[in-house]
Amino acid sequence: MPNLNLLDIAKLKGHAKEVGLIESVMTSAPELAVIGARTIKGTSYKTVDRTSLPATGFANANEGVVPQKSAFAVKTVECFIFRGAINVDKAVAMANEDGPAALQAIEASGVGLSAGIEIGKQVWYGVDEDGKGFPGLRALCPAGMKLDATGTTAATGSSVFGVKFGPQHVQMIYGGGSVLSLPPFKEQSVTDASGGQYDAYVSNLTAWIGMQCVHPFSIGRIYNLTAEAGKGLTDALLADMLALYPVGFTPDAWFMSRRSRTQLQKSRTVVLQGNGGKGSIGSESGLVAPLPTEAFGIPIVVTDNLLNTEVLGAA
Repeated sequence: MPNLNLLDIAKLKGHAKEVGLIESVMTSAPELAVIGARTIKGTSYKTVDRTSLPATGFANANEGVVPQKSAFAVKTVECFIFRGAINVDKAVAMANEDGPAALQAIEASGVGLSAGIEIGKQVWYGVDEDGKGFPGLRALCPAGMKLDATGTTAATGSSVFGVKFGPQHVQMIYGGGSVLSLPPFKEQSVTDASGGQYDAYVSNLTAWIGMQCVHPFSIGRIYNLTAEAGKGLTDALLADMLALYPVGFTPDAWFMSRRSRTQLQKSRTVVLQGNGGKGSIGSESGLVAPLPTEAFGIPIVVTDNLLNTEVLGAA
């Protein structure tokens, strides 16, 4: 069953004014359209992770067992303030051919697109993208769920993530009982960089945003993918990463850059049926496989927020 996303929550809450804004966000952050979301009343909450089970086993007659108990770890999920300010010069807005409201809508769309890019990058790179925001999936991915593609060309790295969604896995969190909020524009006097004043239409984008990753097997990552021969994304690498997930765990989506998708496409052999029974013709003939939309039955989500300029390394 599909997860509710940011747009769904806004619609269900009747935030009609914000729906257009959030649809703009979706164009620059496909992550937010796919990763499930929920709102909380406050700005943080705690989760409990069972880290070990009590021992069990067979025993001889008249032989007891030593009582044991589960071990638990408490994790705190926090939301962080996200903001964007819009000042539309009143004189410019009044001179706009379609009126002030049209220019306000253009600026609102622009801040929405910017917000999508920033939140999308934060999902992956976390505090390395913005130290005032929430931790990203790159840092939250456990060591045992990482696979090194062994690329060596500096500053040309990229990553592919396998992510499992849901309340016990990866989920976007919006605090304060709301999502992205952009109040109606109001007219007020503002001050420019030199101290001069002018009248403007003003609004401020505000949200409390966080991301939870409760279960340690919710994320897998292939890193050090580069444009070098033999160091790009292949089905073999995805199969190796899939093998890192324990039985009963399968990612709900692969996330990758356009370059990684192209590498996967070129790595797939094109097979022509027929050919007089003489077999298949491979990609060496200049044929290219269809654009990949899935791998091992798991859908592919392409995002420009996963960079092709990552610093290479073990992290």
